[in-house]
Amino acid sequence: MDTDRFSRLVSLACHDLRTPLATVYGFARTLSRGEGVDDRSARFLGMIEEASEQMTGMIDEIGIAARIVGKRWEPALREVDTLELVATDDERVEVHGHGESIETEVAVVSRGLRAFAIAALRYGRAERVTWRVDGRVLELSPLTAAAAPVVIGEDVRDLGALVARLAIDELGGSVALDGETLRVRL
Repeated sequence: MDTDRFSRLVSLACHDLRTPLATVYGFARTLSRGEGVDDRSARFLGMIEEASEQMTGMIDEIGIAARIVGKRWEPALREVDTLELVATDDERVEVHGHGESIETEVAVVSRGLRAFAIAALRYGRAERVTWRVDGRVLELSPLTAAAAPVVIGEDVRDLGALVARLAIDELGGSVALDGETLRVRL
C-alpha cells in the first residue's frame, strides 16, 4: 500500500472512530449529570468522560499526522505571539522571555509545544522544565538523555511529540537538540 493510500485509510479510520467515541462520551456525561448517581458511579463516569476526551485528542493527532504525511493538511493559519504558544497552566512548566508575532496553525503548534514539555517531564523524570522564548526561537530545558530521543521523535513513544515535529517541520520550522536543550524555530 502506498503512503497516500495508507494516509487516507488512517484519516478514514479516525473519522469513523469519532461516532462511537462521541456516543460513549455523551452517555457518560448524561448519566453523570442525572439524579441518583452514587459517588462511586459518578467517579467511574468521570473517568470514562476523561478517557473519552483523551482518546478524542489522540484521534485528532493521528488524523493530523495522516493528512501531513499524505500532503493533504491545510493548516488554519492565524496570527499569534510565540510567547502565547507556550503559555500553560501546568505549574511544572515555566515560561520566560519575549515573543514575536507570527502566523501559524495555533491549535496544532500550541498542543505540540505542550506535548514536548510533557514528554520532557514524563520521560526525563524531571520535576520542572522551562521554555525560554526569544522571538521565533523557543528553547525547552532541561532535556535529559532519557527524554531527548522521545521528545525529538527518534524513539517512537510519544504521539504528541511526534505529531508536533511533523507539523512544525511542515509549517517551515525546525526542531533540534542542542545539548540538554530542545530548540524550536517557528
